[in-house]
Amino acid sequence: MAVFRGDPCGIFCILITYSAVSYADYVVVRHLIIPTMSDSCSLEKLHSPEATVTGIASSMRSATLIGAVNVVIFNVIIFLMVMSHLRAVLSDPGTVPIPKTSLDFSDLHTGRKMSKENGWTVCMKCETYRPPRAHHCRICRRCIKRMDHHCPWINNCVGESNQKYFIQFLLYVGIASIYSICLVIASWVIDPSTNSGSSRHTRMVHSIILVIESILFGMFVIAIGCDQMQAILGDETAVEHVKKQGSYRADLSKKALLAEVFGKGSMFCWLCPFQSQHSTDGLMSNDFAI
Repeated sequence: MAVFRGDPCGIFCILITYSAVSYADYVVVRHLIIPTMSDSCSLEKLHSPEATVTGIASSMRSATLIGAVNVVIFNVIIFLMVMSHLRAVLSDPGTVPIPKTSLDFSDLHTGRKMSKENGWTVCMKCETYRPPRAHHCRICRRCIKRMDHHCPWINNCVGESNQKYFIQFLLYVGIASIYSICLVIASWVIDPSTNSGSSRHTRMVHSIILVIESILFGMFVIAIGCDQMQAILGDETAVEHVKKQGSYRADLSKKALLAEVFGKGSMFCWLCPFQSQHSTDGLMSNDFAI
């Protein structure tokens, strides 16, 4: 089921994200790849004393092919990034369903404690039972299964059902950032000068902005990605870490913990944002029969 939060901060962060991605794609294609790897390489050969018609034609084809390949690679990365981000934004993170029949929690209001077997607790805000590791999000206003944190960059909680897409988004942002910096360096090494001073100045300004953007976003996603992997391998969400609850299950292997988030398929499928994440706990609405 698709969800979308009306949080103004989250919507603003999404707009910033796609503005930054669009700008990076524009700079890479328009100011780095097309002028540098297509035209400038052939112009160097054209002014060479040893230049021949055959050599120039071969150089132009080679440069155009290199430019086209880099455009395709970069835009494939961008496409995977956008798809994983949309899946993280629009996917239900694991919302605990509200029972169709209202439950009586009057004893809780009088101070008496109520508990349910196997670690289930009661959320007084949702007025329902919630499974182990589920926590209430004040922004989503619902309890989320295996909630890690609420991320404004996806305008959604990172929980049981969308953590895979969130980590994929971090991965592709990191790859795009590194690839962008490499293209900037390559473009200036291959063609340090352009036909006119104005175009050189424009390319320099865009290159500097792109490098700064790539470094900031790259460091940001690396930090969050390391934190996410530590939470998965340590079997302790960010909420549980703050509450100092420790590891939830000490007997599971690292591979089993990763498979619980990314699925039991091959590692190639772990990187694919098109494969739906399965429910790990099987906590459906029939689990709320009282």
